[in-house]
Amino acid sequence: MRCMSVVSSVLVPYTSYLRVYEPLAAFAEPERGHWARYARRPVLPTAQDELRRSLADLVPTPPVGVPVHESGDAFVAELDGVVCVCPWRTRMRGWLALEELGGMFPANVLDVLLPAVVRGQAQADHERWRERNPDARPWIRTTVWQVPVRWFVLFRDEEREYAPADGGGAPPVLRYRTPMVEARRRLARALRTLRENVDEGPLTEGLVDVGRWLEEFHPRSLVELDYGGLVHALPAERLAADRSAADVAEGLAALRDGDGDGAAAAYARLAERWRSVRDRQFTN
Repeated sequence: MRCMSVVSSVLVPYTSYLRVYEPLAAFAEPERGHWARYARRPVLPTAQDELRRSLADLVPTPPVGVPVHESGDAFVAELDGVVCVCPWRTRMRGWLALEELGGMFPANVLDVLLPAVVRGQAQADHERWRERNPDARPWIRTTVWQVPVRWFVLFRDEEREYAPADGGGAPPVLRYRTPMVEARRRLARALRTLRENVDEGPLTEGLVDVGRWLEEFHPRSLVELDYGGLVHALPAERLAADRSAADVAEGLAALRDGDGDGAAAAYARLAERWRSVRDRQFTN
């Protein structure tokens, strides 16, 4: 029963996403042509479609830990009239997720989730692929049961987009979007503020990591933070009241002004909000 409950918790899609949409000019041919044709399709897959496909791979016995073929799908958005795409790259992200899985579960539980032979084959495939693609990086980062504080640094409260669930069954949506140039500027300013006012720590290290990742993309890209499946874990009133990006901005501004109490208060609100979300993963 213990293993089954763990498996069930893994299948629940309480995942948030940090995505980068790049303009078509960022891609070389023939990939640029593929995405240009793809973006003109009358119907495009959604985040829910991506989730359904990834969960479907866990149903067979043994489960498919990493797709055999790379996805040819992407999310599409516009920035100042320019079409931008965010390739799913589900195979690459599957390999990266498998690398992280080992630190999340004890060996006996991990063997139930994905047998050792499946993990070994996936690792071997990844090593061969990485030799041919040493510079590859994902356009999407994910995390479960939270949105990391470092992600909120990239956005401002006025970029927040919230749509409650409608009567037709569509789930609520909570996301932020900003141009790449703004995301990089805010991250650099936040790093400077932290380094001038507090000791090096996980937040600083996390921002450095995100900054290096963002530097890999075209400067006219679009950056998106999507609450994704977390909207299913939180009641509507909690989602409507969530102003996490504003709390982060307030805390950083207080640090710059030498207001330690103000910074501590903003951080306390943020920490309590996300601690209550993470605690839900242990409830039945």
